[in-house]
Amino acid sequence: MFNSSFIEISRSALQNNIDFLKQVTGPQVQFSSVIKGNAYGHGIEQFAPLAQECGVTHFSVFSADEALRLTSVAPAPTTIMIMGYLDNEELEWAIQNEIEFFVFEPERLIQAVAVAKSINKRARLHVELETGMNRTGFDLNSLQNVISFLISNKEHLELKGLCTHYAGAESVQNHDRVMAQQQRFKQQVDKLLQHNIIPRQLHSACSAAVMAYPETHMDMVRVGIMQYGLWPSPETHSQYFGQHKEKTDPLRRLINWKTRIMSLKSVPQGEYIGYGTSYQASRDMTVAIIPVGYSWGYSRSLSNLGHVLIRGQRATVVGNVNMNVMMVDVTHIADVQKEDEVVLLGKQGNESITVASFGELSTQLNYELLTRLPLNIPRVIIE
Repeated sequence: MFNSSFIEISRSALQNNIDFLKQVTGPQVQFSSVIKGNAYGHGIEQFAPLAQECGVTHFSVFSADEALRLTSVAPAPTTIMIMGYLDNEELEWAIQNEIEFFVFEPERLIQAVAVAKSINKRARLHVELETGMNRTGFDLNSLQNVISFLISNKEHLELKGLCTHYAGAESVQNHDRVMAQQQRFKQQVDKLLQHNIIPRQLHSACSAAVMAYPETHMDMVRVGIMQYGLWPSPETHSQYFGQHKEKTDPLRRLINWKTRIMSLKSVPQGEYIGYGTSYQASRDMTVAIIPVGYSWGYSRSLSNLGHVLIRGQRATVVGNVNMNVMMVDVTHIADVQKEDEVVLLGKQGNESITVASFGELSTQLNYELLTRLPLNIPRVIIE
């Protein structure tokens, strides 16, 4: 190990999760694996080939740089779809390499056609429709211009999809908004179909919509957080178990984040530990120094709150989390030694540190914690 911590990614857990999700959506629905945010912290270069081994043939990324990283590690035939940022200078690369991409504003549509003409190759487009998220997409008022442009330039374009994104399908408080979005999406799609503009696919469902709104499965689902073994929200989790007698979680978490004890220190009663005076030893203590801090993705907000696992027991973070190290109380752990394994996230013995626990102790969402894990933490595949 040439780093202060490392991440394990489970092949069998991923296969389990993909099998479950495909069972939910059915065999006719395309499964797109969303690997934006460095595959939600799991590592694009490590995760994508693993997903291919588990039967994935379609990937969704946010930007051209993520698509480029994917092309370098995805040997099997695969479809890549850019959902977000694509600079005009990158359009030629995308079209030349048959990368599919969202269009959500007139300029991108115009530029895509211009580049497609110049290299004599069709641009593979997904037209994003604005239905109430108010982020990106063509609204109903701008749709007539889009229709005219698509018709007049059809020889340079391949309409792969019509799509939208829901504004909070993971929460029941957004139910009316999501239902209104579905209605608007249908209206806009119908308008395009009336002009004989027929996409290969209709798609709108993220992980939460896959579970909460089965009618949104359409031709393809874009699944992110759930393939990694995490539920989009406690509500989605509760809703699923409310509808099923089986109470075993069908998802398995892929990730384990581990390090080792760097040093041990005896701290006398009454002494302060670490920077400032946030923690004072209430007794003589043994403290383990862990070589992971906020620069490695362990939030400073977990100072005096977080837990790790050592020798199958929980150890509490004491003092402020530093840039590169943190201290944990191991006074209660017998025979603790330097180089003992430390689990920051995952299982050890009968105990586990969940991603959700980070959110409970801080303001971090599970998405936020995972995507903040630095690129240079080594990722290794385990069974």
